[in-house]
Amino acid sequence: MSAASANIARHLPLMAARQPDRPAVKVPRGHTRAGDIDYLTLSFAELDAEVDAWVARLAARGVRPGDRTLVMVRQGLPLIAASFALFKLGAVPVVIDPGMGLRNFLACVARSRPRVLLGIPFAQLISRVFRPSFRSIEVRVGASADPRARLSTPRSAIPDPQPHLAASAATDLAAILFTSGSTGAPKGVCYEHGMFDAQVRLVRATYGIEPGEIDLPLLPIFALFDPALGMTAVVPELDPRRPAALAPGAIVQAIRQEGVTNSFGSPTLWRKIADHCLAHQVVLPSLRRVLCAGAPVPASLWADAPRFLPQGRIHSPYGATEVLPVSTVAAEEIDAAAVRGALVGRPLPENRVKIIAIADGPIATLAEARELPAGEIGEIIVTGPTVTKEYDGLPNATALAKIQTPSAKLQAGTDDPSALGTWSLEPGVSAPAEAGAVWHRMGDAGYLDAAGRLWFCGRVAERVETAAGPLFPEPCEQVFRGHPAVARCALIGLGPAGRQVPALVVQPATPVDPARLAGELRALGARQRHTAGIRRFHFRPRFPLDVRHNAKIDRAALARWAATAPAVEAPSDK
Repeated sequence: MSAASANIARHLPLMAARQPDRPAVKVPRGHTRAGDIDYLTLSFAELDAEVDAWVARLAARGVRPGDRTLVMVRQGLPLIAASFALFKLGAVPVVIDPGMGLRNFLACVARSRPRVLLGIPFAQLISRVFRPSFRSIEVRVGASADPRARLSTPRSAIPDPQPHLAASAATDLAAILFTSGSTGAPKGVCYEHGMFDAQVRLVRATYGIEPGEIDLPLLPIFALFDPALGMTAVVPELDPRRPAALAPGAIVQAIRQEGVTNSFGSPTLWRKIADHCLAHQVVLPSLRRVLCAGAPVPASLWADAPRFLPQGRIHSPYGATEVLPVSTVAAEEIDAAAVRGALVGRPLPENRVKIIAIADGPIATLAEARELPAGEIGEIIVTGPTVTKEYDGLPNATALAKIQTPSAKLQAGTDDPSALGTWSLEPGVSAPAEAGAVWHRMGDAGYLDAAGRLWFCGRVAERVETAAGPLFPEPCEQVFRGHPAVARCALIGLGPAGRQVPALVVQPATPVDPARLAGELRALGARQRHTAGIRRFHFRPRFPLDVRHNAKIDRAALARWAATAPAVEAPSDK
């Protein structure tokens, strides 16, 4: 292995050498007579051997460095082993969320132009039924539909010599990961090896993660961080296509049985787990940290966490598929009474964050953006070592989301902006001057306060442009979410931009009298300047939510529905 290689796969053999016998992955395969979860367990040495077996199989089938490889395998051992094998070969995994719907999925496949399909039998069938979308496929490699399937023999030693590790540069394309499409068409995000490396470094340093910890990731792709971090990945009993159907009792059992110390999941899923713990008077003493992301953490979850996490706490990392993590916040920093956005914490030391005036079109260079002062709401932009540079095959989308800065010497002897991908800073050291950097427009509205903390106010595209000025979802919805009869609510705008009428769509927690609840909500809104003009209320039993996190509300769909749906108009004076 080249010492200079930035290939993200290099972390696994290093961990296998450091802790060969420690469990690397545990995949549920049923229950014992006593009721315990029975796991297939592979040590780090065995997982390394499994990856090498996959490398040999893929290479024998003609997979080459640089090959885009559409990965359609089960979560668990196949996803972890196959992904690391592709990294090791220098191939490029293409990972598309199957929950985005067939039409979006097929469009993503066609646009990403994979040469290789690595998939279970059903995936192979889909590729032949919808042949036009898969016309770029030249090599097909089958995979078992069993999440416990392995290629290497149990207790096998790491092959000697090890299969070749591609000597990837930090700026080499490592993978294409697709956005969820919850607030627009899904887009393929181009990740470089150096960006993955930076993510591992930042996550480890920010949360104090140590080798030997035990992780239970409720989003399957986050299991790929575990081998690099030296954590045991416990695969949850969860269908990633239907996360809302999560059985919280099964998750709680896995955490307690396996002594899980870390878990990543959306606020919606952790709310269900918290409710189960509180209802059954169960605590999770092994958990040191819960990372909640995908949507703002509700005040009730922050408040309830100490009751079921006696030795741990909730953290909320802020970011997106295009850049993660940007900032982070923990429970002790939260002000439950705040109604001007969700605090998402201080930017990490290697990131730089600015707030710029909202512009709906492209911003070619940073000089064209107008930076806003502390406390003023605008669009959040960020630069740093995990900021991706482009979308795959979508130059217009890239132009809308990225801001360039004039090239300048970032390091002695170079004026190559790609050097951004090779930053290696000590904790607490600020990123270099932004000259030559790529800034990502988060598409989120927010502001920096006087203390330098970042606040999230909602998606820029979901702001409501009234005649009196813009309203932003998060600060408005915070005012109404505190009502005990409100399970969810969403700010929407009706009518043309600039003259939109603000309205609130409410999902009641229990059966209610709409007129009475509307009056009570109107009274709450009247106490705050930014919600005083909201007098129209709609009621729905369920909200359209994203599949990936089951937390992001499709406000555009709600606005289309509300345009013809009956509403309750609360009196102007209450």
